[in-house]
Amino acid sequence: MADVLFTNVRVFDGGGEAPFTGDVLVQGNRINRVVKTGYGQRTPPMSGVQVIDGAGAFLMPGMVEAHTHFSWNDQPSLDAIQRMPPEEHILWCAEVAKRYLDMGWTSCVGAATAKPRLDVVIRNAINDGTIIGPRYLAASQEITVPGGLGDTTAPHLPQHEFAFGAIVSGAEEMRRCVRMFCKYGVDSLKINLSGESITGMPSEMSQFTEEEVRTCVEEAKAWGKRVAAHARSSWAVKQCVKQGIEVIYHASFTDEEALDMLEAKKFEHFVAPGLAWLINTSYNASQWGLTPEVTKKMGYHRELEAAVESMRAMRKRGIRILPGGDYGFAWTPHGSNAKDLEYFVKYIGMSPMEALLSATAWGGPMMKMGKQIGYIREGCLADILLIDGDPLADITILQDKARILAVMKDGEFHRAPPVRSGHATRWAA
Repeated sequence: MADVLFTNVRVFDGGGEAPFTGDVLVQGNRINRVVKTGYGQRTPPMSGVQVIDGAGAFLMPGMVEAHTHFSWNDQPSLDAIQRMPPEEHILWCAEVAKRYLDMGWTSCVGAATAKPRLDVVIRNAINDGTIIGPRYLAASQEITVPGGLGDTTAPHLPQHEFAFGAIVSGAEEMRRCVRMFCKYGVDSLKINLSGESITGMPSEMSQFTEEEVRTCVEEAKAWGKRVAAHARSSWAVKQCVKQGIEVIYHASFTDEEALDMLEAKKFEHFVAPGLAWLINTSYNASQWGLTPEVTKKMGYHRELEAAVESMRAMRKRGIRILPGGDYGFAWTPHGSNAKDLEYFVKYIGMSPMEALLSATAWGGPMMKMGKQIGYIREGCLADILLIDGDPLADITILQDKARILAVMKDGEFHRAPPVRSGHATRWAA
């Protein structure tokens, strides 16, 4: 692991202030020094250090994806995802993990996996260096009830082991299910507290009893695990706050009571709305039979309007909204995840600065790493991106792999800049 000096770069440090011209020294896997260099100041030459002259390029923390499904295989249905054979499925997950790192997502939070141990195996393989990928928190399958979102069994083939989700009925079955996933080594449990219109169960429906939800959280916390919820309905969001479910996915329908409850505990929860799913399902999935006419009848257009209104209200109340959600379907392919940041600006009203902060500084606590990641500051872990252009002027730049000049994770280049022997590396940014 060579020491690296980024020089002549515009530093976005994750603190919410305007970028500054500076130099950043990485030693080992941490940022050792950050120096503002205006008015002709430069960091003195250092022996044994690789110098990267950014030529004014934009240096920023690696991004955090808050709602990741590595095992979703860019197909149009849950069945198509689940029925990929396990051998091919693990290879798919490995390829997708690398794709995320290629696109600057140096940390990802698993939101559910299609088979019980896929996430755990991928996380472990990343950690021991068997495969290349971002820092990763592994999730369980989606926990559901008979007939709920994730129960893909047919009436004549009701075997639960063939279902997309883990199916439980009653508190004791829930307890057994949570214990099973904890035995497998997951970091978090995912529970489907509401429906999903494309599956036939409307998003505003909620299928679990409070006792089942309470048992899930109680058992998960006894094992030291986090709980995340697919929670589109207002009832589901309220259950998340009431039961202490830390991660709330979607939160499309929120009444004033739900918003008040969230605001009162806004530092205890993260919300990842998954706007890309709603937008693209509503208007960009005709190729797969989901024309705007069809999706309007399903209720997705109305839900998109409700979700935008909910997120705008949350933003005003200071509730943390993070990027990520349901990439890995045919019309939301893996690698296009930075669309979320564009949607945050276009639909929710965030400034580009807020959108960048949602993907960087706010991601550290989401990854259970505090302020170790998400910042370009002395002592932080060296997860760093070098960008050709200014995302604060054009947030869509982060969707273009060619504009991501370098990706560093944990002090090592995943995508390294070209090195010319005896000279500093330099780009015309």
